[in-house]
Amino acid sequence: MNSINVLDVVAYTIPSIVTAGIAYYFFQAYFKDQQNMRYWLLQKENQKESLPLKLQAYERMALFLERINPTKLLMRVAPMNEDKMLYAVFLIDHIEQELEHNITQQIYLTDNCWNVILTAKNTIIHNIQKMAKKEEIKDADNLRQTIINQLANQESPTTVALAYLKREIGQVL
Repeated sequence: MNSINVLDVVAYTIPSIVTAGIAYYFFQAYFKDQQNMRYWLLQKENQKESLPLKLQAYERMALFLERINPTKLLMRVAPMNEDKMLYAVFLIDHIEQELEHNITQQIYLTDNCWNVILTAKNTIIHNIQKMAKKEEIKDADNLRQTIINQLANQESPTTVALAYLKREIGQVL
């Protein structure tokens, strides 16, 4: 009789253990699926909030690049006197101020995009400094005209950076 009780207990226990294992597996799968669903919904909600901020950052950086475009900058910022070095410093200060107004936008841009923008800015500053140091350029008006003429013959660094910015916006959207 004792062996029959043991067999009865085993006969009832094994199906219970199998049922419990199957239930555990399905509950784990269900809870994992629910967790993934919550994560996806949270990401979707975050994207809904962050996409406008990212687009605004790209928009502001496009405006920054347009404002530091040497041709537009030189038309907007006239020399105050004849000193070419003073005018070069004045132009560089304008470029740096433009960047300072937009410095926080870098958190919404990729590192590559931000580096392209900084490279464009630094190239423009370098070109202004290089032109201002030339002996044949005598005054601020001559510096202004020389920079404009130089850009007529080559592509502006801001044009390259703006093209990169547009490609990246296409990837974001």
